[in-house]
Amino acid sequence: MIAIMFASLDDLFSGSIPRTLSGGESLFLTGDAVAFIYRVRAGRIALNRTTPQGAVLLLQTARSGDVLAEASAYSAHYHCDATALEPCTVEAVSKADFARALAANRDLAEAWENRLAHAVQEARLKSEIRTLRTVAERLDAWLSAKDSVLPPKGRWQELASELGVSRETLYRELARRKPSVGSGRMD
Repeated sequence: MIAIMFASLDDLFSGSIPRTLSGGESLFLTGDAVAFIYRVRAGRIALNRTTPQGAVLLLQTARSGDVLAEASAYSAHYHCDATALEPCTVEAVSKADFARALAANRDLAEAWENRLAHAVQEARLKSEIRTLRTVAERLDAWLSAKDSVLPPKGRWQELASELGVSRETLYRELARRKPSVGSGRMD
């Protein structure tokens, strides 16, 4: 099913026109009307939501092949901001064309359903991790879901955001575990 999912999504985005973003540039903002469904071709894009209290929550770091803000396919407006973390390229298909393609192609619709189910699983995992009391517990839970592999050191700040802790708190926890940090594995 995974191979079908990628082939179908590749077919869906094959006629799209790429758009290049600079690091720090926004692709869309909370409240913007949804006209396109985007997929990352190269680079990384952060999806963030700002709470009424001003806290910024990292919802997703989208990488090559990831569809951005999947729920926007069923919404009139975006519920988060999409900001390039580095120079990147996205591809877009109009929301209307996307909906027509899903209605006309059962394999594509099943692939999309699979993608949405995976996104729900990831969101639930992130939510469960954030309920844990200590940074050590949160990091252990995250690592167990990621085969004990840390992201590269330059992306630890993103990991801190995903865990819902300050980067300094995460860095202290990683320093405490230092003997295994250098390998990238946290066994």
